[in-house]
Order: sequence, then structure tokens, then C-alpha cells
Amino acid sequence: MTMTGKDDTSQNPPAATELRVERAGTRRYVGHSTRGARVEIGSADVEGVFTPGELLKIALASCTAMASDFTVSRRLGDDYAATVHVSGDADREAERYPRLEETYELDLSGLDPVMRDRLLDMIRRSVDSACTVGRTLAAGSEIGLGFETGRGPGASAVDAPR
Repeated sequence: MTMTGKDDTSQNPPAATELRVERAGTRRYVGHSTRGARVEIGSADVEGVFTPGELLKIALASCTAMASDFTVSRRLGDDYAATVHVSGDADREAERYPRLEETYELDLSGLDPVMRDRLLDMIRRSVDSACTVGRTLAAGSEIGLGFETGRGPGASAVDAPR
């Protein structure tokens, strides 16, 4: 509480969500968040799981949709339907996705052509400025890899550049 009697949570931002992946079997893992979410991850030959590459693509598509949600709902209302499709083949020699392609499926038939083009431009600007996943993929990111090598006496934590 502040001196005015109002709750001021801006002084204490929410704790960052902690994420972890735990092995559940051969080539099968479960991702967890401290907010209670879970996702099953595995290789492409395991039924009922996402591969890491599929999760990367889903992260991009969902970020695109969420970054533009406010902009679209202001023009079309809160109950609009939208689907963002994402694809991209892996370059197995380089072990990376050289290009990811998104298609934003959205019914704009109720808008005149000028408003449609204006909204599409606004969506693109919203995504370009607010989609953290897309911005990170486009710019690249440094990745650190540390190790905890055991429990008890003699256990150590080692950081290694990647």
C-alpha cells in the first residue's frame, strides 16, 4: 500500500516465470513453467509431442497473433477469428531453419479496401515492434550454457560458452 492507501504493484514487478525441461523417457521430455503450464516434447517419431523446431514455429506464430491482437480487436471486435500458419523446412546440414514463413488468416471482407490495407499495415507494424520472438529470431541471440554436475560434496556448476 502507498501513502494514499492504494495498492502499488509497480514497485514489485511479478517474478519472472521459471521454465525447465525434464526427461520423461527416451527422446521424450516435458516442459514446465512455474505458472503451471506443461508441454510434451520429443522427436518426430514420438506420437503426441511437439518437436523443439515445431515449438519454435508455434512460438513465432503465437507471438505474431498476440502482438497484433489489440490492433485487430479494436477494428473487428473482441470475437474476431484468426489463425496464423507457420512453416519452414530445416536445413539438416546446418541444423537451422533458414526461412520461416507465416500466413495470417483473417476475414477482412467487411472492410472497404482502404481500411483493409490500413489495418494490414497496422498489423505488420504491431508485429514488427512487439513480437519478441520474431525480433529475437531476426536479430539473433547469444546463448549461454551452464552445467550443474552433481549433488552433494564435489558438485559444481560450470558455465561454458556456446
